[in-house]
Amino acid sequence: MKVTEKITQSSGSNMGFFDSDIIQQEAKQLFEDYQALIKLGNDYGKFDREGKKLFIEQMEAMMERYRIFMKRFELSEDFMAQMTMEQLKTQLGQFGVTPQQMFDQMNMTLQRMKTELEKQK
Repeated sequence: MKVTEKITQSSGSNMGFFDSDIIQQEAKQLFEDYQALIKLGNDYGKFDREGKKLFIEQMEAMMERYRIFMKRFELSEDFMAQMTMEQLKTQLGQFGVTPQQMFDQMNMTLQRMKTELEKQK
């Protein structure tokens, strides 16, 4: 067997990050859940106290899922996963924000929402 055939065989058997059914399904579910939650959030002001509390909890869970998913990209050695992370960093960088700062900002927003909710007792 020639060296080039060996390389082709071994690289062909390595599944890319985005080729994984698990990753594709998780990405799809995460996106759909996020979209639904954002849509629901448009009515946040109309929610009663318990509804607001539930919404905040769901947003916290969503951010944690998103953080884990992003960590997978970060830790992956797959070229496309690395490129995706670089694109995200570049896009966020245009706003002067890192991925960590994005998560920190979301958590601060959720904490403010919780504090505001506690005042409504």
